[in-house]
Amino acid sequence: MDIVCERFTTSKLQQFEDLNSISTYGFRGEALASISHVAHVTITTRTVSSKCAYRGVYLDGKLNESVKPCAGNVGTQITIEDLFYNISTRRKALRSPAEEYAKVVDVVSKYAIHNCQVGFTLKKQGESMADVRTPPNSSYVDNIRAIYGVTVSRELLEVKHEDKKLGFKMLAFISNANYSVKKSTCLFFINNRLVESTALKKALETVYQAYLPKGAHPFVYLSLDITPQNVDVNVHPTKHEVHFLHEDSIIAAIQAEIEAKLLGSNTSRTFFTQAMLPLQATDDSIVKQDTTEGTKIIRAQETVRTDSREQKLDVFLEPRGHRHGSGPENTEHAKSDEDSQTKMKKREIKLSSVLQLRQEIKDNKSESIREILKNFSFVGCVNQSHALIQHNTRLYLANTTTLSKYLFYQIMIQDFGNFGIFRLSVPASIKELILLALDNPLSGWSPADGPKEDMADYVVTFLTSKAEMLQDYFSMEIEDSDDESLPKNAWKWSVEHVIYPAMRQMLLPPKCTEQDRSFIQLANLPDLYKVFERC
Repeated sequence: MDIVCERFTTSKLQQFEDLNSISTYGFRGEALASISHVAHVTITTRTVSSKCAYRGVYLDGKLNESVKPCAGNVGTQITIEDLFYNISTRRKALRSPAEEYAKVVDVVSKYAIHNCQVGFTLKKQGESMADVRTPPNSSYVDNIRAIYGVTVSRELLEVKHEDKKLGFKMLAFISNANYSVKKSTCLFFINNRLVESTALKKALETVYQAYLPKGAHPFVYLSLDITPQNVDVNVHPTKHEVHFLHEDSIIAAIQAEIEAKLLGSNTSRTFFTQAMLPLQATDDSIVKQDTTEGTKIIRAQETVRTDSREQKLDVFLEPRGHRHGSGPENTEHAKSDEDSQTKMKKREIKLSSVLQLRQEIKDNKSESIREILKNFSFVGCVNQSHALIQHNTRLYLANTTTLSKYLFYQIMIQDFGNFGIFRLSVPASIKELILLALDNPLSGWSPADGPKEDMADYVVTFLTSKAEMLQDYFSMEIEDSDDESLPKNAWKWSVEHVIYPAMRQMLLPPKCTEQDRSFIQLANLPDLYKVFERC
């Protein structure tokens, strides 16, 4: 420890020929000596076999006072304080502490990604939270995720290449065509040294021009292992720039390998949708407001364009005049059903369990989703499980299956003991219905549960024994193992004219519908105008 801050003490050079194959960060052994001339340096170190640590204070390359024993962990800690305390011109050249700290964070972050086998922790003095923290023995992708975020880490492609003829080996993690940012992020390491290479950066930008929009840039981490004697690290005093033999050929090989990787991953694109709805369901400016100065003018992109007389989406997808279940017979049938239900006198339910379930439904209601369901316009069915609806200036993809489950559950609770009776012209066999249900993979039936016939017979016997209760609570009449229920209309007509109108009138959507992708916002008119203005 007596000579550690003297010039050349920590030099990695053993002989003159070592200058031709430098593979370390430094090699002259002047870093500690230089810093001790412009700052106060304290070194605390302890070996595994030592019973205590030792501390030395250095000034101008010399030990300022004798080394003293102290408490300390195994390893070496170097503390540098009062930087440029004796050179006022250099101290004035430093920028603000925040700017200098940002540069430190940038360098440490990049080395933390490259050295994933080592744990890094960087804290600002006086702060409890670390700005950089990576665990030891992690992976490159884990460290990129910790420092640059999940968005870039899930879009990374690993690229490996080795060329023995040119004498280099490459490992890279590059963003695919799904990821782009306004500012390029390039991390280049050559023989474990962080460097800048304008030629390599331009070559990669040229490759990405064919895959990214204009003005967009990628994320690139690239590590090159080149034969040490082919690399010249003394090009720049800061060693940020290096030159290496066959530079043009190596860059061309890297460019070709990355282009081939991007081309193979460009067969599909991934788009992420936002399931979370705005906290306020109403748009900012969708109606005219009267102020003291007059009526507020509504811009075109804030105008709500809905009209009940407009054609639905199905008109453009089906032959004209072809409508499923939209005839007057179904309409008259629906009206007669409504009339029969309104004439029924509902009895009061006093069961505490049912009342508690009703209260839970009310307490768990989502106001924002309820506002959408009250004032939406039905656009059309996408398939049997999803439909498009419009609310104000927003277009949503609604999960009909999920919302229907909530709807029918609430109908069962709200109308408990007050269901009307709808008789089938031909009663359905309960056993046949149960066998159809068991054939569905969603039933969860397995051979270990026993034969389907036996299970169906058991369910029929059980329901028959509860026939009186089912009739009283749910208005289900079971006679001679036959059930009577409401006939099924064509699904598109039922979804538009039965399911969604019922949701508008009765459904109290639970709060989980804000997060479970029951509603996905596909478009917003003001945002679309911004896109069109840029085109």
